[in-house]
Amino acid sequence: MAVFSRFLLIFIPILAVALVFAAASPGPAPQTVKVPIGEPPADRVPTPAELAFEQQLAEIGSSISGEIGIAVIDVEARNAYDFNGDRLMPQQSVSKLWVAMAALAQVDAGDLDLSESVSIRRADLTLFYQPIRNVVRSRGSFSSDYGDLIERALASSDNTANDRVLRRIGGAEAVQNWLDGAGLGMIQFGADERTKQSAIAGLRWDQSYSYGDRFYRARDGVAPNLRREAFEGYLAEPIDGASALGIAHAMAQLARGELMSADSTWYMREILSRTRSGPRRLKGGLPPGWRIEHKTGTGQVFDGEQSGYNDVGLLIAPDGSEYGVAVLIGRTREPIPARMEMMQAVTRAVAAFHAVKPPAQRDSAT
Repeated sequence: MAVFSRFLLIFIPILAVALVFAAASPGPAPQTVKVPIGEPPADRVPTPAELAFEQQLAEIGSSISGEIGIAVIDVEARNAYDFNGDRLMPQQSVSKLWVAMAALAQVDAGDLDLSESVSIRRADLTLFYQPIRNVVRSRGSFSSDYGDLIERALASSDNTANDRVLRRIGGAEAVQNWLDGAGLGMIQFGADERTKQSAIAGLRWDQSYSYGDRFYRARDGVAPNLRREAFEGYLAEPIDGASALGIAHAMAQLARGELMSADSTWYMREILSRTRSGPRRLKGGLPPGWRIEHKTGTGQVFDGEQSGYNDVGLLIAPDGSEYGVAVLIGRTREPIPARMEMMQAVTRAVAAFHAVKPPAQRDSAT
C-alpha cells in the first residue's frame, strides 16, 4: 500500500535533497533519510477503514484530468494517506507559508519585531494580486509594520506584502535555509514573485510591469514558442516545487508546535483561520462543526492550461482532532468548478474517515 511504504519518506528529517531547476529532467532527486524515534513503524498493518480511505483519495484524485497530488496526515496518530503524494508540483502562493514561518522563526530568535515599521513604495510593488498597490498609487506610499504585512500576505495573498517580508528576512536563500533546517526537504521555496512569475511567462522582470496591465501586455508580446518553452520548463522543474506529502507533513508539524514557538504558532494559525481566498476549494466541503486553517495558490494560464491550482492547510474536527491536508493540481485544463468540487470531495472524505476511525485513534486526539 502506497501510504505505508512511504512512512520512511514522510515522517523523517530530510538530510539532503537535490533539485536542479535549470536542468530539463523532471522529478525529485534522490534523498537521504533516517527514521526518527517514536514515529509509526513502516510495517504497521492498515485497518480496513484506512485502506478504503486511501482508495477513496485515489478515486477523487483521478476524477479530473491533469497532474494531481493529494495528501492527508492525521496530526496526532501521524499516519499518512495519499494519492501521488510524493510528486513535486508548483506551489505558487502556497509558498507564502514558508516566508511567514521563516519570518516568525526570526521573531522567536529576536532578529525581527513584528511591530517594526515598514514603508511600501512604488519600487516595492510586484504583480498580480496586490491590494497595497491601490494605496501606493493614491498616496505615494503605504506605511505599516511587518506583522500587518505577514497577515496581508497570508490572509489576502498580497504579493507585494509577501515580497517585502521576504526581503526583510534575507531573501529566498534565508527561507530555503529555514525549510532545510526544519527538516522540510520535500519543499522548495524558489524565488520572489517578480522573478518567478516573469520567468514563467518567458520574461525578465521590469519594474514598469507593477502598474496597470503592462505585465500582461509584455507577456502577450512574447513569441508563443518562447512562452511554451518557459511554461513547460517551469512545470517540468518548478522552482517552487513541493510534494503534497511534504506540505501536509509541514502542516501537521505546525499543528503539533514543532516548527516555531507557541506564540508564533498561535499567531500563524490565527491568520490562516481568516484566509479569504479559496472559499469554494477545501473550505467549501466542510461539514457542520468542522473548521479550516489554510492557504491557496493559483498559477498562470497558458493556452488554456493552468500551472498550479492548490489549497493546503489544517482540517479541525468538532472533537479537536486535526488533519494536515494538501491538494495540489500541478497542471490541468479542467474547468474551475470541477477543480473546486474535487477539493471539496477531499474535505468530505477526511470527515467521513474521521467518523469511522478506531476509537483509540480518535480518543488520542481529544
